[in-house]
Amino acid sequence: MKAAIHLAALGLLAAPAAVALAALTRIGHRWTDILAQFPAPALAATLVLSLLCALLRLRPAMIASLAVTALLILAVWPQWFPRGGALPREGAPTLTLYSANLWAWNKDVAAITRSIAEADPDIVVLVELGDAPSAQLDRVLAGYPHRVLNARVDRPSGAARAAIASRYPLTAVADRPDGLVSVAAVAQTPLGPVNIIGAHLTRPWPFQYQWGQINQATALAAIRRDMTGPVVAAGDFNSVSSTRIGRQIQAETDLIPAPGWPGTWPAALPSATGMTIDQVWRSPDLALLERRLGRKTGSDHRPVVTRFTLAAEAP
Repeated sequence: MKAAIHLAALGLLAAPAAVALAALTRIGHRWTDILAQFPAPALAATLVLSLLCALLRLRPAMIASLAVTALLILAVWPQWFPRGGALPREGAPTLTLYSANLWAWNKDVAAITRSIAEADPDIVVLVELGDAPSAQLDRVLAGYPHRVLNARVDRPSGAARAAIASRYPLTAVADRPDGLVSVAAVAQTPLGPVNIIGAHLTRPWPFQYQWGQINQATALAAIRRDMTGPVVAAGDFNSVSSTRIGRQIQAETDLIPAPGWPGTWPAALPSATGMTIDQVWRSPDLALLERRLGRKTGSDHRPVVTRFTLAAEAP
C-alpha cells in the first residue's frame, strides 16, 4: 500500500517538474511556452505535496518533491524578481500608476470606484473597460478629468475598450491599425512628459491563433519606437514576463518589467499562488519605487499599483 502511495506521489510530481523544465530551458515553442506560464501555481501545489509527503513519511517522494520545488523556485525567480533598472534620482518627484483588467462583463462599478480611489494614483490605465463602468465613467474616474479612450470593440467575450485617465493633461497618440488592443497618450507630469501605453494582448495559443501574441508584441514595439522620453506600458499581456512574449518585449522595446510577485490572475486564488499576466513595463530612464496589488474590482484580475521616479543619471 505504501509503495502505491509513493508511486502516486511521484506521478503527481511529473506535471510541476515539466513546468519547471519548460521555464528553465526557455524553449520558445508554443507547447513549452504554455507550460512555462505556470511555475507560480505549480510551486504552490508542490509545496503542499511536499508537506503531505513529510506528514506521511514518504521519504523518497519528499526528497523528489523538494528537488522539484527547488527547480520551480529557479523557474519563477526571473518573473518575480527581474533584473535591471537604475537607482532612483535623489529628490526627484514621483508618479503613481494604477492599471487593471476590469473584465468586460464586470458590473460592480462600486468596487471599481473604491479600488481606484484607495490606490489614489496619478494615472489610471484600464483594459476591458465594459459597458457598465463606461456608462458611469465620471463616477469611476472622479478626479481624473484628462482621459483618452479607444473605440468600443464588440467581442464574443464582451464589448470593451481601453482607457488612460490622468490628473495631468494628456495628449492622445494616434491609433495604429496593427491588431493590438491599445491606447496611448503623453502625460504632462511632474517628471516631465511621460508616454503611457495601455495594452491588452490576446490569449496565447491554443486559445487563439499561434502567432497572435507575437504579432501584437511586435506592434507594441512599433508604438514604443515612435516615442521619445520615459515610457510606461501597462495592461493585460496574457503572459508572464519571463516567457517568450516577455523576452520578445524586452528585446524589441528595451522596457523593463516590474516584479511579478504576488500574482494577479486568477483573482479567486490567493495572490501568492497566482500568475502575473497583468504587467507594468518601464523604460530605463525611470526607476521603480514600489509595486503592489490594488483592491479587488470584481474582475478575475487583480489591479497593479506602481510608483516611479526618474532614474539616477549614469556616472
